[in-house]
Order: sequence, then structure tokens, then C-alpha cells
Amino acid sequence: MQNPTIGRQIIRWGWTLSVFILISFLVCIAFGLLMPGRFHMHEAWAPLLPGFDWLTWPGFIAGAVGSFLYGWYIAILIVPLYRFFGRGETS
Repeated sequence: MQNPTIGRQIIRWGWTLSVFILISFLVCIAFGLLMPGRFHMHEAWAPLLPGFDWLTWPGFIAGAVGSFLYGWYIAILIVPLYRFFGRGETS
């Protein structure tokens, strides 16, 4: 089995993490709409997502875009670090 290039790994992990974080964001928004205020998770997202504001369309879009971009940010950092620290291992 061939090792994928670092670019392919970043793309694979970028999409995986971005969709995962975006789905998590959407689940938290749905949870907040269905549950009483004391169970809301939007206080946890607000400091992490610039422009996110609870129950506004611009805030929702800013949160969704920010969530998606965090996945790519993590992939761009993690894949090279993982490859660097796993260099000496043999499979």
C-alpha cells in the first residue's frame, strides 16, 4: 500500500475534520433550539467563533463558516506534525 502524499492527507483530513466540526455545530444549534435555555451550548461556541451570535442569520453563517475553517486549520497543522513525529516508525 502506498503512502499518500502530505497534500492528499491534508485534503482528506481537512474535509473530514471540517465536516465533523460543522455537523457538531449544527447539532448544538438544533439542541439549543429544542432544549430550555439552561442547556444551551451557544456560550461554548461564541468565544471560539468570531461573528457568531445566537439566533441571527449572520451569526449562524459566521459560526458555520468558522466551524468549517477550523477543520482545515487543524488538518494543516496536525498532518505535518503527525508525519514528523511518526517518521521513525515502520509499518
